[in-house]
Amino acid sequence: MTTVAVIGCTHAGTFAATSILRNHPDWTVDVFEKNDNISFLSCGIALWAGNHVSSTEKMFYSSPEELEKAGAHMHMRHEVNDINVKGKKLDATDLDTGKSKQYRFDKLVITTGSSPATPFIQGLREALESGRAMLCKDYNDGKRIVERTKSIKSVVVVGAGYIGCELAEQLSTRGIKVTLVDALPHVLDNNYDENVTGQAEEAYRDHGVTLAMNQKVVAFRPETNRDGVESSGVTVVTELGEYTADLAVMGAGFVPNTTLVSSQLRTLGYGAIIVDRYMRAATPENDILDDVFAAGDCATVHFNPTNSDEYRPLATNAIREALLIGENIEEPTKQYAGTQATSAIQLYDLSMSSSGMTLDLANRRHIDAQAATIRENYRPEFMLSTTPVTATIVYERITGRILGAQFAAKHDISMAANLISVAIQAGFTVDQLAGTDMLFQPNFDKPVNFVSSLAMAAAAKRSKELKTAGE
Repeated sequence: MTTVAVIGCTHAGTFAATSILRNHPDWTVDVFEKNDNISFLSCGIALWAGNHVSSTEKMFYSSPEELEKAGAHMHMRHEVNDINVKGKKLDATDLDTGKSKQYRFDKLVITTGSSPATPFIQGLREALESGRAMLCKDYNDGKRIVERTKSIKSVVVVGAGYIGCELAEQLSTRGIKVTLVDALPHVLDNNYDENVTGQAEEAYRDHGVTLAMNQKVVAFRPETNRDGVESSGVTVVTELGEYTADLAVMGAGFVPNTTLVSSQLRTLGYGAIIVDRYMRAATPENDILDDVFAAGDCATVHFNPTNSDEYRPLATNAIREALLIGENIEEPTKQYAGTQATSAIQLYDLSMSSSGMTLDLANRRHIDAQAATIRENYRPEFMLSTTPVTATIVYERITGRILGAQFAAKHDISMAANLISVAIQAGFTVDQLAGTDMLFQPNFDKPVNFVSSLAMAAAAKRSKELKTAGE
């Protein structure tokens, strides 16, 4: 009888356990989870805080009971405190009783996820301990944020990535005074180029959000009254200013939870476990391990635009990686197709979606890339209503291979990013995308769909520039 130990059970752990049991129903699968719940959709915390969630119970798509019915042995509220990869054993503590026990396994699945980044900033630890600052990651974080924001008038959100941006937007719609702080020059700077981020920043300003971009946070300190007595508020100090509010929320990204195995496995510099296309981990010397697998926020993904292993923590990546573990855990049979890190966000009435690389990222990677941008209505002008789409596509200058694209409009353009994702994964050039068959119907688009129009503009620009350069 083969025994599998699954460490961690949010998205990757839930789907890995299910996949293993579906492919090997006679195996013993021990699942260790330190919390009392599994499968929480943390991407909904901002919507929950903005009163847009019908039921918190629906934010869970599975339960310990469901995995038990599937055949898993669930060890809830058990924290794994030591893993011997080579010796195939682990120690776990029951957090309710305080008792520890050793478990043996034949195969190890590491799905330990990630933790909110808490950089070394003066006063941050004390702010978190006092409740003046909060993290935004799991169900318990969500409960604390929702409860606390019922009685506050102001908040500073640190980090203008997806989590911070969504939380800032939702809280501002409730009439809370919001300040959004980030060390990068623009909101969502890692996901969109400036012609899109500028629209998002305009939307924030229109809704009264104070933007403190290009400002590194250097300290947190308790708010003090005029008489010098500490209050319950917090002051966030940056290199350029100070911002005082009733609460600060950290949304500065994630770091992989791999301290138990990082010295025993091959990892990237910040600790993400490097896995091959079959989700297998390797020794520090890069010897593939047939009995150790990893997926989700603790592991790397194969990023197709650069053909490299990278850390891109997304639920979609976690689920697709985890499903493969069950198919490959006995022997390697099915390769991971890779990712384009496709994503989307809604800020007020502005929809934004992206796939692959921005031009700025391509330049930082020293890729010979160019971009083309269009702005046109998504459907014919004779319709009673229409609205413009801003679209940018990034491509290799010489080959024309698509590296990424971004879209923004006051219309649902989320599926455009999915189309680009398919094109990147298939290795399309801008010329090939320009010639791809797409529907036309006035309710939905123009005779030339805006994605086709974007690809045509890029193909024409590339052709002209290559001719000018004599290449």
